[in-house]
Amino acid sequence: MAEGDPVRIIPHSPKGIPDAGSYEVRYSDGRASVYFYWDENAGRRSISMTTKHSKQGALEAAQALARNG
Repeated sequence: MAEGDPVRIIPHSPKGIPDAGSYEVRYSDGRASVYFYWDENAGRRSISMTTKHSKQGALEAAQALARNG
């Protein structure tokens, strides 16, 4: 999304862990950001309480939220 858009999707990934991260849906109107966490390691994903998406699944969920506001 371009600068100045009302909603932006910002990718985040921790240093040293290339197979995990999050997508932040950030609103320009001051609403709280929403994060969609992903992990490509299925074993780690299955035991995590916060991560339930693959990278593609997290991106699709973030895009759907951004579209629908």
